[in-house]
Amino acid sequence: MKVLLGVCGGIAAYKAAELLRELQRQGAEVQVVLTQGAEKFVTPLTFAALSGRQVLTSLWTPAVSEIAGEQPQGFGIEHIDIAQWADVLVIAPATAHALAKLAHGMADDLLSTIALAATAPVVVAPAMNVNMWRHPATRENLETLRGRGITIVEPASGELACGMVGEGRLAEIPEIVSATLHAANPIRDLAGEHLLITAGGTREAIDPVRFLGNRSSGKMGIALAEAALKRGAKVTLITTASRAVSLGCERVLVESAEEMRTAVLDRLPGATALIMAAAVADYRVTNPAAQKIKKSGEKLTLELERTPDILAEAARLRPSGTLILGFAAETERVVEEGRRKLREKGVDAIVANDVSRPDTGIGSDHNAGVMLFADREVRLELSSKWTMAERILDEVHRLRVLRDRSEVELTPGY
Repeated sequence: MKVLLGVCGGIAAYKAAELLRELQRQGAEVQVVLTQGAEKFVTPLTFAALSGRQVLTSLWTPAVSEIAGEQPQGFGIEHIDIAQWADVLVIAPATAHALAKLAHGMADDLLSTIALAATAPVVVAPAMNVNMWRHPATRENLETLRGRGITIVEPASGELACGMVGEGRLAEIPEIVSATLHAANPIRDLAGEHLLITAGGTREAIDPVRFLGNRSSGKMGIALAEAALKRGAKVTLITTASRAVSLGCERVLVESAEEMRTAVLDRLPGATALIMAAAVADYRVTNPAAQKIKKSGEKLTLELERTPDILAEAARLRPSGTLILGFAAETERVVEEGRRKLREKGVDAIVANDVSRPDTGIGSDHNAGVMLFADREVRLELSSKWTMAERILDEVHRLRVLRDRSEVELTPGY
């Protein structure tokens, strides 16, 4: 595996040396590219000594390639040669500025030019101040990059170099290495599957301008859709969130619980698995007002009625062999409530998580929980929602293998 490791200017740049060594332990050839900012934190000599290769730092160097120890055969354009050589491009740490350049196709230094010319998979591990990470411009740039199929290794939370506490620390090295290996040699274990995934919180109209809703961001469902797509599945995402998704993912925008129910049941016959990650409202207004309700009096009473239980209905109506997974967002007795829903709804698995935790609450970039089955449970440790999505899909694949095996064993003649 040939890895091109881009290092941007930030205090986390020193950790890229450890990342280089770990990639080498996995058998990778690593070529390092430093930005001018990175050179302020670490020297090219450090990476040259570790990699055994000349470190690339400038777009304006002679077009002579030492890639893979080969002698140059005439004139070559270095950034194009390098881009074509790599099996995967990893940028770690990636600054907010680097994300912006990648998102907008800017190419004003060696690393950004290589990134624009590269056709290999790209893995980006951001690291920055928490406020920079949360800034709307950064969030939009991340959504743009994800929409292009770039793998984002979400930063960890903790104490930052600036003294603040929050998201922004470079992800752990093993997580970046795992994402790199997966990008270079993608697992296609879900090829042949058609996953129907729901995401986001529904909105139930009160009048034409007001609604009942919840704080769900849709991030978990979108992470599942992205991960499934990369693992070879056909994916249909039914969502209330307008967030960007990768090309190849069919996105169906809905708003209310009833709209989501219709979309799910219409598409269920063609799906091999349904993952209900959406936060569907339990109640809706019985008779929404046709016109905006005017302010009058001190109180307003709304009559509510139950919304349909989409998960339970889908479990009853599913075609033979279709896997059904649900989510249980709880604030107390998480496992007990998850077990109850597993039994009552008749599904194959429930992912139960505690949304009262500050580090995994609704809208957070991180999650944790437990995946409950009839005969066992799998702990999902605190991680980015993208990493948790991979763990959940590991179990979906395991369920499929077990289901197929049991059908073969029960079929006469095998």
